[in-house]
Amino acid sequence: MQHFIVIGNPINHSKSPEIHHAFAASVGLPICYQRQLCPDNFDSFVAVVSAFFAGGGKGANVTLPFKQMAHQLVQSQGEISDDARHAGAVNTLMIKNGKLYGDNTDGRGLVADLQAHGITLANKKVAIIGAGGATRGAILPLLSTGCSLDIYNRTIDKAWQLLEQFNHPALSARPLSDLTTARYDLIINATSATTTGQTLTLGNCQASAAYDMMYGKPSEFLAHFQHQGAATFDGFGMLIQQAKLSFELWTGKMLDLDKITLP
Repeated sequence: MQHFIVIGNPINHSKSPEIHHAFAASVGLPICYQRQLCPDNFDSFVAVVSAFFAGGGKGANVTLPFKQMAHQLVQSQGEISDDARHAGAVNTLMIKNGKLYGDNTDGRGLVADLQAHGITLANKKVAIIGAGGATRGAILPLLSTGCSLDIYNRTIDKAWQLLEQFNHPALSARPLSDLTTARYDLIINATSATTTGQTLTLGNCQASAAYDMMYGKPSEFLAHFQHQGAATFDGFGMLIQQAKLSFELWTGKMLDLDKITLP
């Protein structure tokens, strides 16, 4: 029996246990995957991670508000993947070569879900709204597909910081106000507006496809593009795809999502 957890605060809403138990059942692997509530401070997070792996735990997922704490922990005590280092956030932990290892599967999960929906990204114009951790984690996986990527943010300085950090010729930064007259092949909402109830001023912005990383609540962002007849998708598929990548990293077993009944 292999043991896994997802660490967060709050955590009762997490669908990760159901998802990973479905993954494990599909490959005949006995696992126990549980939710782990943790006080929102670095010392408590370190204590939970240390106790879990000291007790023989196989792998841990990390969700809000601990992804940056996990990045800090891995940087100081272990090894970190390129995706996690560039994102400044870790969502997957394991012991590798005797050390704590941290990865970020969110951005690769986003790209995998877009591709699963039949969206081709090579040579396409893509926009992403937001300049926080979700955007940082998505930049390299998106650029690796051969698209051009414009980052829109209310505070343009934060978008410029990402531009300087990633230093890629296909990447640009724009103030959110410029979005109102823009046209894209794909536009992605990487802000928390859908969950917080904030409104994004989209004006006459147009896109062939729109993707909201959030899920589980009505999205004004997606409704704007649905009205235009665009293809629209929420972030539940991204959740599945990033979980798939974590599971495969931990277990070495490849999954076929077409053959798995998910919650």
